[in-house]
Amino acid sequence: MNVVALAASAAGEIPNWFAVTMGIGTVFVGLISIIIICLITGAVCGNKKEPQTGASKPPVKAVKKEDNREIIAAVCAAAAEEMGADVSALKVISFKKIQ
Repeated sequence: MNVVALAASAAGEIPNWFAVTMGIGTVFVGLISIIIICLITGAVCGNKKEPQTGASKPPVKAVKKEDNREIIAAVCAAAAEEMGADVSALKVISFKKIQ
């Protein structure tokens, strides 16, 4: 018998439930292997950050009123340019720093 005839005769002898079980088992074993590989890689290559305490936060720099006006003027100029309007047509209601 040649290899093709042997494969054709063997394919008819495998029950369907066995083929389905082997396919599903192979997929789950593969997925579990990928998860394990990702966990190992994350443990080896991950950042080892130490937990920060409240006292180690950097101090917040206070912005002077003059600097704040310059920042507002720059933002208004950029917004006016984007909208195609004049800067004098804009009215700033509030301006808050996002941290």
